[in-house]
Amino acid sequence: MSTKTELVTIIYYCDKSIELFHHIGHFETSNSGRIILPDSFKKGKSIVAVCRGEVDILNKIGDRILPNEDVA
Repeated sequence: MSTKTELVTIIYYCDKSIELFHHIGHFETSNSGRIILPDSFKKGKSIVAVCRGEVDILNKIGDRILPNEDVA
């Protein structure tokens, strides 16, 4: 029996940071179609969202905290 996987984008916080991160990768799915995140991936993270496919994140919270030298 082959394992079904799906390409997803996971949006999360690390437990020791307020910065929002994302990870794009293939993860196994359950028989009902839910994404199975391994405990090793979830360790030290607070998962915000699991999105189907590769999501191109244009802007996220915290991006404007750091000064942007390119702004006129």
